[in-house]
Amino acid sequence: MPNQIQTLIKRSRDPKFIEEVFEFAKATYQGKTWLFGHDDYINHATRMASTLGNMGLDEATIAAALLYGVADTSLFIAPKAAVNEIEKRFGQDIARLVSRAAELNKIYYSFHIPQQSNAQFSPEKNEDIRKMFFAIAKDLRVILIKIASRIDGLNQLEHLPQEKRALYANETLHIFVPIANRLGLGEIKTQLEDLAFKYLYPEKFAWMQEHITKKYEVRQKYLKKIIPHIKKVFEHEKLGVLDINYRAKSYWSTYQKLLTHDMDFEKIHDLVALRIIVSNIANCYKALGIIHKYYQPISNKINDYIAKPKPNGYQSLHTDVFLDKNNISEIQIRTENMDQDAQYGVCAHWLYKEKAIPRNRSETVAWTKEIPSFWKTFTIDFFENQVFTFTPKGDVIVLPKGATPIDFAYAVHSDIGNHCESAKIDGKIIPLNQALNNGDIVEIIINKKRSPSQDWLRFVKTNFAKSHIKKIITAIPLSLFSVPSFVKKKITEISGKARGIPPEKIKAEKEKPRHIYLAGQKGMLVNIAKCCNPEAGDMVKAYISKHRAAVLHKTSCKFLQDISKKFPEKIIDASWK
Repeated sequence: MPNQIQTLIKRSRDPKFIEEVFEFAKATYQGKTWLFGHDDYINHATRMASTLGNMGLDEATIAAALLYGVADTSLFIAPKAAVNEIEKRFGQDIARLVSRAAELNKIYYSFHIPQQSNAQFSPEKNEDIRKMFFAIAKDLRVILIKIASRIDGLNQLEHLPQEKRALYANETLHIFVPIANRLGLGEIKTQLEDLAFKYLYPEKFAWMQEHITKKYEVRQKYLKKIIPHIKKVFEHEKLGVLDINYRAKSYWSTYQKLLTHDMDFEKIHDLVALRIIVSNIANCYKALGIIHKYYQPISNKINDYIAKPKPNGYQSLHTDVFLDKNNISEIQIRTENMDQDAQYGVCAHWLYKEKAIPRNRSETVAWTKEIPSFWKTFTIDFFENQVFTFTPKGDVIVLPKGATPIDFAYAVHSDIGNHCESAKIDGKIIPLNQALNNGDIVEIIINKKRSPSQDWLRFVKTNFAKSHIKKIITAIPLSLFSVPSFVKKKITEISGKARGIPPEKIKAEKEKPRHIYLAGQKGMLVNIAKCCNPEAGDMVKAYISKHRAAVLHKTSCKFLQDISKKFPEKIIDASWK
């Protein structure tokens, strides 16, 4: 590990800074382990940083990778204090990257519920979890940090029990592989797929290795032999090509394709695909015509991803042809920019701008000193107006930004919304008007005797919730639901008893109300709190005490504020008019 960090420091544009970050991280992680005690955490962080350094990421991203675990609540009791120290020492940008990377741990909730199984993860649910990932990250650098952590984790999985390996690999295939694909990170996607495949389906992976390795070798040997002949064809046709090479399909992709072809290797023609790189789009189509002129195509195996790119932006022409009477091969024709896109995805767009294309196609991309500005301006705001939350069972509920527990309750089921009494996040009761955040695990407590309050209309965000609340309000007289039933039926009597008023005087006092309204209802007795002595015109709320007597407080009263946090369900709206 010392050699790895020394290499990272030497390659850095600011060696002193990276060394300072490393020493701080090393001291902070003292005694902390990773992968269930298998390794020191600083080693994991260093390998992550090294991976990002090899990709040419900026110093801020490398520093955030080294400090990645500081905000992890499973490692540290007070991560906020540590993040504040990071901000003080190394700046706000790095502290924000560390915080968001740690916050992304929320997305794993569904996978860690014991009763969950692969079959319960529908495509829709997986997509919502991936959207949550983007919504929390907000920054491409945060995603690359998590991907670097995931790659290192996959490379160390043999040290975990099989069930833990399967869980980790399952998360990888459901979340990280599609995200890498969406960002167009082809090389990383392949690496994630095959590592996850190895641990999630070890027997199938072993079967693939046994049956496919020789086929790869045979195909590669054949294509290597045929490439000079294809080059002569293009020379004869006077069309210059920049490069002709080949690439083996990943084990996972091959296995997925075998499932659709009766596990018959002979039906898969892109086991090792031939790639022809030309200078421009016009030459792509000219090259396609030349290939079809000399090699018989399979008519239903021609795909134009240039005119109609894949959802992740991938562009290329694909055609299956007989290179000889016994060999069918897939040929991919693309420009150099398209090829960079296929390998480096969203990162490649910066390469075009800076003209930093590698001279040798086998080289690692060499990033220049201008890269920080690219990363800092690449903000992920696709889901800025949405919030992604979990039910206790791990289902994802997608709501508009600013949505509350009431919106959540109605999104789960209208009956749950209609009888919502209180809500919890991570086991703690919260106000029903509190805005929810990405990754919140929301539990709704219902009471069959409870009905919607008209006050809910002031803060709910979804039209679905509003329509159901209004439906109940218009169907039932206000007096039956806007005040809890025990307030409506008992408050006058109990309040009188609590104050020691003889029963025969309660009716007389009720006939002379204080002109105080409880949840829109007047004519009920209310005790005036002596701690704050509210008077007409003050902003007030009422607290239902243990004797079920209503006690009126100023909203600014410290006692009321404290009791509201502990028992929010016992606070009701009150007013003087």
